[in-house]
Amino acid sequence: MAQNKNALIRYKTIDKCLQNNYRQWTLEDLIEACSDALFEYEGKENKVSKRTIQLDIQLMRSEKLGYNAPIEVYDKKYYQYAVEGFSITDIPLTETDMNVLMETVSMLKQFKDFSLFNDVTDILQRLEDKIYSEKSNNKPVIHLDKNESLKGLHFLDEIYQSIIKKVVLKLEYQSFKALESNTFHFHAFALKEFNNRWFLIGKRKAHHPIANLALDRIISIDYDFTQTYLEQDFDVEAFYKYVVGVTVNQGMQPKVIQLWIDKTNAPYAITKPLHNTQRLQQQNEDGSIIISLFLKENFEFERLLLGFGAGLEVLKPESLRNRIKTILKNSCQLYQREITD
Repeated sequence: MAQNKNALIRYKTIDKCLQNNYRQWTLEDLIEACSDALFEYEGKENKVSKRTIQLDIQLMRSEKLGYNAPIEVYDKKYYQYAVEGFSITDIPLTETDMNVLMETVSMLKQFKDFSLFNDVTDILQRLEDKIYSEKSNNKPVIHLDKNESLKGLHFLDEIYQSIIKKVVLKLEYQSFKALESNTFHFHAFALKEFNNRWFLIGKRKAHHPIANLALDRIISIDYDFTQTYLEQDFDVEAFYKYVVGVTVNQGMQPKVIQLWIDKTNAPYAITKPLHNTQRLQQQNEDGSIIISLFLKENFEFERLLLGFGAGLEVLKPESLRNRIKTILKNSCQLYQREITD
């Protein structure tokens, strides 16, 4: 492997380490992380010297590479970014970069009618808008719903690599219900995004059911090469076919759900279906509609229904109707109370 390729791997590895504020990074830690990264790419031992990492940090701090990374040392031992959220991958695009990107986008748009490119049309549009805003110094035309403060996103690449390379993860994780974190092995099968949050799908052990873990509850991640990865033919599309969200009641079969939606909300439900199994059953004279879905009930679906307030009524099944009725009744009781200062 060329030396400049090795250097880029080291820069990226140091950058990823320093973005992780959940642990303290000594020079030895960075040396070990870079050595592991090079071993992963080359498949042979390649111990990085202390002097090499010191020079890498010096270069990353300088203007020579265009990074100007705000790397600081505290307690005369630990390295960190002085600016929270900094990454060398976020450096501004040059005029040449933007021109090349614009030409690339224009070229790819010529193939937009091919089925192969159906899934990337929105990506091209967002990329084109980003280039426009950078080049013209104007505000972007497209605004994407995102949560900048969401934790755990820096784990995405590590998890992705573990899935495609079939490596067992060692996770430190703390759920919302747990008083403290616990550490366990996890066989990752897929990543799923829902409602601006990312989830890791997989199993702890072969006989365990499929589980989902929120990335924002992961404290730390490590690879365990001594463990044998659980080979499983997992189809994420099939697993979530009859589900809204990420919670799958695996012992439950999907059932027909019938909903009445009022005149005000009907156009929204028609133009943006609640799920791809949605079917229009009846169009009423008053503008309201009755729709059906074929789903497994779960927490996320209930929250979706409750978001319609008085604009939606569950007609079938009776069990779901009664559950929503109870939730709404309890909600109304909250508003019976008087609020005192």
